[in-house]
Amino acid sequence: MKKFYAFVIVTMLSISAIAQTTINGRVTDENGEALVGVNVIIQNSYNGTITDSDGDYSISTKETIPSLVFSYVGYKTQTVEVQGSTVNTTLSTVAVLTDEVIVSAIKAGNKAPIAYTNITKAQLKERPAADDIPYMLSLTPSAVATSETGIGVGYTALRIRGTDPTRINVTINGVPLNDPESQGVFWVNMPDFTSSVDEVQIQRGVGTSTNGAAAFGASINFQTTSINDQASARIESTAGSFNTFVNSVNASTGLLNDKFAFDVRYSKLQSDGYIDYAFSDHQSLYVSGSMLTNNGLLKMNLIYGDQKTGISWWGVPQEMLFKPEWEGDDWEPNRTYNPAGEYTDEFGNTQYYEGQTDNYKQTHYQLFYSHAVNSQFNINGALHYTRGDGYYEQYKEDEAYADYGWNPIMIGDATIDETDLIRQKWLENDFYGFTASANYRGDNYSASFGGGWNRYEGDHFGEVIWARYAGTSEKGDRWYDNYGEKTYYNFFAKVNYRPTEALNTFLDLQLRQISYQMDGIDDDLLPLIQSHNFNFFNPKVGLSYDVNKQQQAYFSVGVSNREPTRTNFKDAKGDAMSYPKAERLIDFETGYNYRSSNLSASVNFFYMLYDDQLVPTGEKNNVGADIMTNVKDSYRTGVEFVFGAKIIEGLNWDGNLSLSANKIKDFVEYSSLSDENWNPIGQKVTELGTTDIAYSPDVISSSILSYAFNSNVKMSWITKYVGEQFFDNTSSSDRMLDAYLINNLKIDVSLFPQFAKRIGLQVMVNNLMDVEYENNAYGGNYYQRDASGVDTEYTWAYYYPQAGRHFMTKLVLEF
Repeated sequence: MKKFYAFVIVTMLSISAIAQTTINGRVTDENGEALVGVNVIIQNSYNGTITDSDGDYSISTKETIPSLVFSYVGYKTQTVEVQGSTVNTTLSTVAVLTDEVIVSAIKAGNKAPIAYTNITKAQLKERPAADDIPYMLSLTPSAVATSETGIGVGYTALRIRGTDPTRINVTINGVPLNDPESQGVFWVNMPDFTSSVDEVQIQRGVGTSTNGAAAFGASINFQTTSINDQASARIESTAGSFNTFVNSVNASTGLLNDKFAFDVRYSKLQSDGYIDYAFSDHQSLYVSGSMLTNNGLLKMNLIYGDQKTGISWWGVPQEMLFKPEWEGDDWEPNRTYNPAGEYTDEFGNTQYYEGQTDNYKQTHYQLFYSHAVNSQFNINGALHYTRGDGYYEQYKEDEAYADYGWNPIMIGDATIDETDLIRQKWLENDFYGFTASANYRGDNYSASFGGGWNRYEGDHFGEVIWARYAGTSEKGDRWYDNYGEKTYYNFFAKVNYRPTEALNTFLDLQLRQISYQMDGIDDDLLPLIQSHNFNFFNPKVGLSYDVNKQQQAYFSVGVSNREPTRTNFKDAKGDAMSYPKAERLIDFETGYNYRSSNLSASVNFFYMLYDDQLVPTGEKNNVGADIMTNVKDSYRTGVEFVFGAKIIEGLNWDGNLSLSANKIKDFVEYSSLSDENWNPIGQKVTELGTTDIAYSPDVISSSILSYAFNSNVKMSWITKYVGEQFFDNTSSSDRMLDAYLINNLKIDVSLFPQFAKRIGLQVMVNNLMDVEYENNAYGGNYYQRDASGVDTEYTWAYYYPQAGRHFMTKLVLEF
């Protein structure tokens, strides 16, 4: 983007002190029965409470004419403007048909003794322009987002408490999203998905039982668009640096004939990225239809994503970022260098293959049904099916015929046994299953039970689409072809029991069973024939105590077990003794929450004890392949501080700070060892004792300082700090990412003309201080032994540099 924007900031408005008043009332259903546990919140504040066993509540505020928001699962949310000191309200049971019922079985309630964060629809709408999902969630506690393209678009990832994406359970409306084989989530396949999301809940640690993959560090649940009474439309257009453009159209019919509702969204995203050739060309479609009956809700979702992305996952080699010893004074760093696609032609000239791309299409079909048996009991069921097809394409130089199962050929008197070629690695998969749950709410207890059954079928194969010397190969020949089948199911039961008005106890039990088979030939032409079965029992127990209406304390302990990924298993092929074992986590959480009209604060302590955690150690199996190794003892422990403060009228400060220690006990490193002529002579084994777990910063902090000048203009100063982190498990300073502090400035302007509900303009200045930093890397070490027997260590590493100061603007039209 070649033109930048200039801004004029108006003077802050003066404010006056407001006396505090107390509001009392009772909440009942349509039959006049008291509703227990209804959330009562002062609108646009952190001040909230819940109704007691008689449906009564009491709340204090300094607002002159506040509005109260009453929300309760199974009932319609109401906003009431306060005109006196007493506000009684009746909630309609028509909300038993709302979408929140679908996720109520796996969602943590306000009494759950765990650490969680809710992100509302209003907060999602204010998200920074063009942010992918990991960056949108990166300001929550203990979260760190990474980007291959350098600007948070394209391939991005999220770690929470240092745990990688394969250990974070993700669901959409309770339906599993994690790929069953890799156990990761590829956000690039779901561009602009948050435009169709009403709420996100992040549970840190083991959390509560959910469907799909094990939560080994966190779980994230997305609740998609809910039924709205009124028709609406939203047009959103983002433009910014690096030729970044995101355009979307979103429309909702509202409730038709008190029975039907439809939502649709189409989005298109394009960007060149900061890193060379790291372009993004994505589009997505979301369609949702709902039908209400007297006691039920039938809902269908279609979520489609189509992405074409320039490969940038190799990173930038360290010698391009940091001056090597052998370089002269004229050396300069090349922060945007991308080795993917680079090759040397037959005349020795450096070329770039522009077809070096990742291509994938994925379509999710979801069908939900919820039925309210009565005001206390409801049942839910969902069917889902996901189809994915895609490949990544590479230009490869001097590839040996033998690596593709080809025979050498003769051209004249010359024997040809290698060639330049272009290959595609394909994945075609089907993922389908169902989930079900039932929920009951009594006077002093509530219970949920349910589960799910899922099956995954994945076909992995490779094709050479061009070769300089193709020999006898035919177009469409597959040099490898293997198949994976994974079937897994789970059952869970949860009970919340309140023996007294202040004390709530929690019990959560889950059973998981996994069956996984692989068959065929891998890309190294070795057989990939394996079968694995696992049975897990994951109990969780906890309690919370209301000190008073403003303060709550809690404690919980939970167990989670996790099976290895496809990569963990296939890297050990040919050596059954190297097959990885399942991992186990025991998670202890205890915390304290405080809420008032001007302050929300919490502190959470955690201790996560791992047994047989899988980490890279450099160890190889008996056929020489790198494998992930189970380490017996490792742990994460720390404290998370979260706060939100209304400093003065219009000025708010939200932030969090995570301090942690993340350690592996008795770590043993295995490194390649060569002689003075670089001939391999084995592995060097080093006992390092207690080391730091890779990608686990000791300090993570976020801050949003925002000031609303009036209802039209709001400015936010956004800060993210991530401390030093190692990118292997040796605690070596040679393989460490430096700490970084990033500041962003966001200005939101809203206008309310007669012809539209709202016109919004957002201007975002990212990395305001133009900091040079890298937020991700990978690498390792090796040793050379000289003639005298002295070993010298060397490091190899690839980094992911991030863009300096850059700009994004977003224009929104709402009708």
